[in-house]
Amino acid sequence: MCDQDHFEQDREEFEKLGWVTRRQFGVMLGAGMAMMLPEVANAVTVTESDVTVKTPDGTADCYFVHPASGTAPGVLVWPDIFGLRPAFRQMAKRLAETGYSVLVVNPFYRVKKAPTAEKGAATPIPSLLPLAQALNETTHMTDAKAFVAWLDQQQSVAKNRKVGTQGYCMGGPMAFRTAAAVPDRVGAVASFHGGGLVTNMPNSPHLQASKTKAQLLIAIAANDDMRSPDEKNVLKDTFAKSNQPAEIEVYTGAAHGWCPPDSGVYNEPQAEKAWARLLALYGKALS
Repeated sequence: MCDQDHFEQDREEFEKLGWVTRRQFGVMLGAGMAMMLPEVANAVTVTESDVTVKTPDGTADCYFVHPASGTAPGVLVWPDIFGLRPAFRQMAKRLAETGYSVLVVNPFYRVKKAPTAEKGAATPIPSLLPLAQALNETTHMTDAKAFVAWLDQQQSVAKNRKVGTQGYCMGGPMAFRTAAAVPDRVGAVASFHGGGLVTNMPNSPHLQASKTKAQLLIAIAANDDMRSPDEKNVLKDTFAKSNQPAEIEVYTGAAHGWCPPDSGVYNEPQAEKAWARLLALYGKALS
């Protein structure tokens, strides 16, 4: 997804379904400002920093946040096409406050340091497409190996517990391929409004993830399901055949991009539902 060609189609769908008015859609998209996420109950104190990670192709600028004491399972976060920005720092910090060591990466580090989207989530998508189109299966896999290896070098990351990974929009396939790249370390994969999870190619991300032992959470936007109604069934059948626990659900009333709090279609009730399901997944798979 994340395709400017769908802009008007999205707006018309949202209006038709009563999710948003024309004026609201324009105002929200133009604002590009992150809302404050709900506070974490019994949040642990965390330490945060900007870090760099060496990869086969250079040095990636990232954000790392983790509990201030002890060790915690590592989590690798792949952002959407708008990249590493305040909204994803906020999301990562919240996750760390629940007891995880979280690395959010700049997937476009080969070309540009973050911020890579000048106006955050309000940046015109056509200007970002060249960045996204420069990435592929090879970069996904080599980056995943480097980022997980970096996590395993950190004192705050528990080496005796599996790693989790989550991706948003274009980050969904990257999360799937992370499990395929490091199958012995990744225990949980979450995709939120992921685009390109299922293709007709033998290297489709869903097929690669099905060859691992990772547990999965796949949260699908309602309008994405409208465009590709059979995709959820392909995912369900694939992971049933591989005997992998997979929670696959279409989020009613949630539009593509509903999770990041700076998104023009941020849907707090459904984002909080996705958050709760993510914590449930990590609680089972990374314990």
